[in-house]
Amino acid sequence: MKDKIKIIIVDDESLARQISKNYLSRYDNVEIAAECSNGFDAIKKINELKPDIILLDIQMPKLTGFEMLELIENPPIIIFTTAYDHFAIKAFEVSAVDYLLKPFSEERFEQALNKAIKLLDDQFSQDSSIKKVIAEHDKKIETLERIVIKDGGKINIIPANEIRWLEAQDDYVMIHSTQGKFLKQKTMKYFEDHLEETQFVRIHRSHIINLSYLQHLEQQETDSYKIILKNGHELPVSKSGLARLKATL
Repeated sequence: MKDKIKIIIVDDESLARQISKNYLSRYDNVEIAAECSNGFDAIKKINELKPDIILLDIQMPKLTGFEMLELIENPPIIIFTTAYDHFAIKAFEVSAVDYLLKPFSEERFEQALNKAIKLLDDQFSQDSSIKKVIAEHDKKIETLERIVIKDGGKINIIPANEIRWLEAQDDYVMIHSTQGKFLKQKTMKYFEDHLEETQFVRIHRSHIINLSYLQHLEQQETDSYKIILKNGHELPVSKSGLARLKATL
């Protein structure tokens, strides 16, 4: 293992960052590479400094800890911190990663850090754990209010009401919005389950539309319909999609 373990602290509360720094100061083999007060700065620093471990607050303005995780490729070892146990406990029960419930003692901090250091030699286990945490968190989401997407070096936050329609693209979903179109590595089922059901309707196995952007429904042939959106774009409607559309309208 390397001589110095590089750590980045991500928390919007300065006092919380200071407590973590004080606890870490006892370790000769640890280097605090950076501290960040928001997710945007954190992603930049993580990509730039490539830390071994991140102390990551879950509830932050601008970008939450879970949204950050979706945007980080090959995330390092994560120790989550939270003041809200209902945001964390269920997700972490299914994984090997650790979390600290604020306010946490130095003894509890030491346990989490030692666990994280052991995981440094088992990155596969860590990757699997992070995926489990994200999957469990996805199950808990009731209604998506926004979608966060990394497009090159830019992070886009798309409010749900700005989505015109979604389109299946193999293992991804193409999100067509007022800001442009973006690929997100999620399933159509995920969006169908978590977007507001009175506003979004799955009209086809490959398409979900926002009813706010619906212009009209047009019959092509017997039992064959298509949707015309307000921007003129046309989308096919399946029989089951037509039934869902009529039920919602």
